Amino acid sequence: MNTDFHLKRVFIIDDDPTFNRILQRALSNRGIATAGAQNADGLAQTLHTFKPDAVILDLNLNGHSGLELIDTIRKAVPGARILVLTGYASITTAVEAIKRGAYQYLAKPTDVDSILRSLESPSDETAGGELEAKPMSVGRLEWEHIQRVLAEHNGNISATARALKMHRRTLQRKLAKRPVKT
Repeated sequence: MNTDFHLKRVFIIDDDPTFNRILQRALSNRGIATAGAQNADGLAQTLHTFKPDAVILDLNLNGHSGLELIDTIRKAVPGARILVLTGYASITTAVEAIKRGAYQYLAKPTDVDSILRSLESPSDETAGGELEAKPMSVGRLEWEHIQRVLAEHNGNISATARALKMHRRTLQRKLAKRPVKT
């Protein structure tokens, strides 16, 4: 672990009030000051006032991408480490999160110890590297490919379906399912 970085203050942005409260309590029990929000309302001012060492950001906030908040977080607290948590992990979103300035990316479900390890360790030693540790199943490879093509077409379902030579309804059914486990 990196001995130069110690978490003292963590801000949690997750639209699930129960998860948000439980994670805040678990971190507080470890001596870490916490605050949280369920959306982006007043986020920049709140972060500037709270001054966290790290921000835990849910990827899906009431149907909006948490990735859109990374720039706001970076401007409000430039030195904070941003950990993106998601129940819909994909290599595409992991790469996008890191490109935008996230420090690390973890798939849910996860535990507090994994979250702390990810935030306190140098970024090349943390759990995000587990995305490529095991070979992916054929179903997971299909999901990753669909996500990549969808991103290339800026989320346009019809254009993505044409590019994949797939009927639009078939694509919508595949997208409605949770990602396939590896």
